[in-house]
Amino acid sequence: QVQLVESGGGLVQAGGSLRLSCAASRIDFRVYTMDWYRQAPGAQRELVASVTAGGRTNYADSVKGRFTISRDNAKSTVYLQMNSLKPEDTAIYYCRLFVVTAAFAYWGQGTQVTVSS
Repeated sequence: QVQLVESGGGLVQAGGSLRLSCAASRIDFRVYTMDWYRQAPGAQRELVASVTAGGRTNYADSVKGRFTISRDNAKSTVYLQMNSLKPEDTAIYYCRLFVVTAAFAYWGQGTQVTVSS
């Protein structure tokens, strides 16, 4: 049913930028909080950024001032603009849609971000 598809990952040098996209289908995207998580090799998955249906944003301390999350409800897409990238940002980045009433999360397949020094 519900599908989340990430894109935009790749290999960049430290200090560079990438914009990730996550397109949702077969769900009313507009009413849900959308999140970006990331998981580095050997590490646990961590929350990077969130944007609520009302447009409120939150960020992990490690990315504040460098990353920006946004959403385009007409396109059912959430974005993560990543600037001033650091090698420690290297991870697989996942998009998540959380359904509070069902306590259920939909996850994308992930997109690899690699930052070289």
